[in-house]
Amino acid sequence: MHIHYLKHVPFEGLGSMETIFVSGKHRLSNTCLYLEQPLPSVHSIDALIIMGGPMGVHDTARYPWLSQEKEFIESAMHRQIPVLGVCLGAQLLAEVLGARVTKNVYEEIGWFPVRHAQEAEGACVEMFPASFEALHWHGDTFSIPSGASNLLASEGCEHQAFAYGDNVLGLQFHVEMLPSHVQAIYQECGDPRQTGRFIQTLDEMLTPADNFCQAHKIMKKLTGAFISRETAI
Repeated sequence: MHIHYLKHVPFEGLGSMETIFVSGKHRLSNTCLYLEQPLPSVHSIDALIIMGGPMGVHDTARYPWLSQEKEFIESAMHRQIPVLGVCLGAQLLAEVLGARVTKNVYEEIGWFPVRHAQEAEGACVEMFPASFEALHWHGDTFSIPSGASNLLASEGCEHQAFAYGDNVLGLQFHVEMLPSHVQAIYQECGDPRQTGRFIQTLDEMLTPADNFCQAHKIMKKLTGAFISRETAI
């Protein structure tokens, strides 16, 4: 299986997904959009993953490649291949599907509980525990696209995940990050002077080893069911 992923910044890659895909003998390729690398033919890939980044979906004046990326994402969705968006990637999916992306009431930076949304339905929600600690790093949020299912919510952000059909999945939170990835993103984006109801320090984010273990288990189940289609969803 040929899995292609889009990188918006050097420090936000596949995370633990890379090891999972390599061990599964999948072919991996990527486009580093920040280097203005060309996008591949959408017909040459079997799945698409859109990673995170500190920019916003509306920042096309500063990052002109965002416009081409959105067109590429739309083409991939039309092909009915699995398309997974993480953080900024989920916001891009939402906007391409006609939903609004706006500032969230709170910034969420750290480990905070996520739960099944009250109206959650469909097989995709079964990939996630009813409640679990998720790692967050975002200030924006999305509305749920028309025709999509709202899957997960948190106290600080009403919309944490959505599924559109059986081939599009957007996750506002991170289950792919390991401690080294948290350190890297904190070094680039973190500000120890930040305070807020849903903002943790670097030490607080690195301490809970059990959270990282649970996130990895969820990531393996998700990639198997949604990307590799090892389990019907």
